[in-house]
Amino acid sequence: MSINPKIFKAYDIRGIYPDEINEEAGKKIGAAFAKFFGDKTDNFFVGRDARLSSPALFEALAKGITSQGKNVLDIGTCTNPMLIFAVKKTPKSAGVMVSASHSPWQYNAFKLNAPRGIQMSDEKYDPIKEMALKGDFIQAEKAGTIEKRSILGEYIAHILEYASKDLNKLKVVVDYGNGVGAVSAKPVFEKLSIEAISLYEEPDGRFPNHPADPHNIENMEELRRRVVAEKADLGIFFDGDADRGIIIDEKGEIVFADLMVALLAQEELKKFPGEKVYYDLRFSKVVKEIVEANGGKPVMMRVGNPFYKEKMEFEGGAVAGEFSGHIFTREGMGIDDGLFAAIKIMNIIVARGKKLSELIAPLKKYFATEEINIKVADADAALKKVAEYFKDGRSIDLDGVYIEYPDWWFSLRKSNTEPVVRLRVEANTKELMEEKKKELVELITNN
Repeated sequence: MSINPKIFKAYDIRGIYPDEINEEAGKKIGAAFAKFFGDKTDNFFVGRDARLSSPALFEALAKGITSQGKNVLDIGTCTNPMLIFAVKKTPKSAGVMVSASHSPWQYNAFKLNAPRGIQMSDEKYDPIKEMALKGDFIQAEKAGTIEKRSILGEYIAHILEYASKDLNKLKVVVDYGNGVGAVSAKPVFEKLSIEAISLYEEPDGRFPNHPADPHNIENMEELRRRVVAEKADLGIFFDGDADRGIIIDEKGEIVFADLMVALLAQEELKKFPGEKVYYDLRFSKVVKEIVEANGGKPVMMRVGNPFYKEKMEFEGGAVAGEFSGHIFTREGMGIDDGLFAAIKIMNIIVARGKKLSELIAPLKKYFATEEINIKVADADAALKKVAEYFKDGRSIDLDGVYIEYPDWWFSLRKSNTEPVVRLRVEANTKELMEEKKKELVELITNN
């Protein structure tokens, strides 16, 4: 049986189980992963989420790895940050997380992590893809072994090292969405004596209550209401594998990733003065202003969380963030970790003695749209048309079309997976933002 090549995506290997991603694919990808790293790697950590297909895909992947004489360290049901933590803490190791994160229950995926915990994007894992598709593997004379290994205790100790002892003053509502976030977050909150009200904490690969997907803000409606009803200090919405933790303030308002990074930068740059802060080109321009005002070096980045991991690991930096909610800090080992980022925000709340909405208010200087998805017949033609129309603005050639003017800017990118373009507009006034949004949408949709 051959592997369906469409499962190889930009940042992972993902598809519907078992029609697209299945045991045959798992075995061949495991063998290719082990063969690719060869003598560079002694340990292959493998973790998985609670999806119904994850145990079977784990077994197949592990069989592929051990067929090449390499050993698998099985860390069981865990969060994606725990898997990356294991790889980063262990020399000469690589890892695979079996998880489709926020995707619907029918999906599953393999997230490939190179040594030092660098998530492999398609341009990096292309040799593995070619080997897996070819499927011509020679069984090693001696098969590797599968050993169970617990990483939870060490990971929790790492989190607690950076948590304020005053966090027990806080009340938080946490929506786990039946993902795996509770595996690590619940014991951390208990050890810190935080009053934490849990929603849908039981890992359930069917996601019976709502998708563990923060892209659709409707999934956060119940959490937002509960935060207000419980008079909590904040809420946390974990995605399926808990590498993102979206923050809700005490008024039930979502704190988007750009404002989270701006708030974190103020504190992290005190500890790491003059350091770089990497930020998504879709972020509000207040982020650049805050970083510069606090002595840091702002670095605008293309979209894609693997690129932020690589920058933090090899070039250093105080903090980084992507608009979809992936947040990275130096003290958090450059891992996109929803729990670690939430703890950092909670530290700031207790240290400054203010409500979260009060801390965020000064950062809301500008007016921005959400990222708007627009269906198009030809994405490349749409981008070219818009770039030509706004050619008098300052263009930044980083990811799609990014053009800025003194009082507004926009980003327009192609989707990697859908026939759509994604638009975000920000301006100094709400009126200008609405005007430019309308102008751009009409330009894109008018054939």
